Amino acid sequence: MTPYPDEDERGISPIVALYSILGFWLFYIGLVTLRSFVMGFEAQGAMAGRRIIVTVIGIVVTWGLYLVIRRFDTATLTKRTLVAFGAAIPCSILIALANYYVFYFYDPAGIFPDLAKEKIHSEQGYALKEIAEFAIGRYFFLSAWAALYLAFSYAAEVRRVERRAARLEKTAQQAELRSLRYQVNPHFLFNTLNSLSSLVMKDRRDEAEQMIMSLSNFYRASLTGDPLEDVPLSEEVQLQKLYLDIEAVRFPDRLRTLIDIPPHVMNCCVPGLILQPLVENAIKYGVSRTSRPVTIAIFAREEDNMLMVSVRNDGDVLPEDHDRGSGIGLANVRDRLSARFGANGRINARTQEGGGFLVELTLPIVRRAC
Repeated sequence: MTPYPDEDERGISPIVALYSILGFWLFYIGLVTLRSFVMGFEAQGAMAGRRIIVTVIGIVVTWGLYLVIRRFDTATLTKRTLVAFGAAIPCSILIALANYYVFYFYDPAGIFPDLAKEKIHSEQGYALKEIAEFAIGRYFFLSAWAALYLAFSYAAEVRRVERRAARLEKTAQQAELRSLRYQVNPHFLFNTLNSLSSLVMKDRRDEAEQMIMSLSNFYRASLTGDPLEDVPLSEEVQLQKLYLDIEAVRFPDRLRTLIDIPPHVMNCCVPGLILQPLVENAIKYGVSRTSRPVTIAIFAREEDNMLMVSVRNDGDVLPEDHDRGSGIGLANVRDRLSARFGANGRINARTQEGGGFLVELTLPIVRRAC
C-alpha cells in the first residue's frame, strides 16, 4: 500500500474520459444533423439512423484511442502528445471506412436516390476520395479530443503534485512542531538533578521530596500531551507553576512569581509548552545571575481580537547574546509560532528600562475544546 492513495493514479479517470468522448460525439451528431436539415437532404430518418451507427462506432474507436494514450500517462508530455496525435491517424481512417460503408456502400439508394451503387463503383477513385476526405475531418476531430484529454491529464497531474506537496509540507510542519515541542533544556534537568543531589546530601528530605514530586508532575504533563494539539492557557500556566515550584527549591530566597491573567482569557488555546522557553530564560538570565530577589511575572490580555501573553523579569541587564545558547530560547518560540500560525503568530522581545527583560507573544484568539 502506498503512503498516498492517489500516488499511482495517472491521467484522468475512465469515467471522465468516457464523458468527454460522449460529449464530443453528441456534439458531432447534433452538428451534422443540423447541417442535414439546413441542406434539405431527403430521407432524414434513414440518414439519422445510419448517423447513429457511425457515432456508436466512433465512440468505440475513440475509447480505444483513450486506452492507447492512457498507457503513456507516465511518459513526458511531448511523448504523450506524439502518441496521441499519431494514434489518431488509424482511428480516423477506421471511422472513415465505417462511414463510407454505412452511407455509400450499404444501400446508398436508400438515402441518395439519385446516387446508385453502380455509379459509385464506376467512378474511378470515388471511394478513396470520400474515405480520405472524411478521414481528414475525423482526424482533426479526434485530435481535438486528444488535446482535451492531454489538458485534463496534465491538470490532474498538477493537482496530484500540489496535493502531495501539501501533504509533505504538512508532514514536515508536524515533524518540526514535534521536534520543537520536545526540546528540553539540558541545563534545566542538569541543575535540577544537582539541586536534588545537594538536598539529599544535606538530609533535607522534605524539600527533596517536594522537588521530586514537582519534577515528576512537570514531566508527566509536558511529555504526555500531543505536540500538535493546543492547550488552554490555564493548563499552560499551571504547567509553568510546576516548573517554577521546582526552581523555587533551587532559589528559595531569590525567585518570586507573579501571575496576572483575567479569567476570560484562561480558556484561550495556545501551543503546549509555548511559555516554557520564556520562563526558562527568565530563570537562567534573570534569577541565576543575580543575588537579589527577582520577580518573574506572567501576564495575558485580549487586544484587537488577538491574545497577548507576556513573560517579564526584573533582573539585571542581560548580555546581547542571551538567546544564543543552545538554540532553545526565543528562536524556538518564534519557529513554533510561525509553524503554527504563520504571519499571525509574532514574538516581541526587548530589554526594560532599569533592567530585566520582557517577551510578548501575539497569537490569534482560539476558543474551542483544545
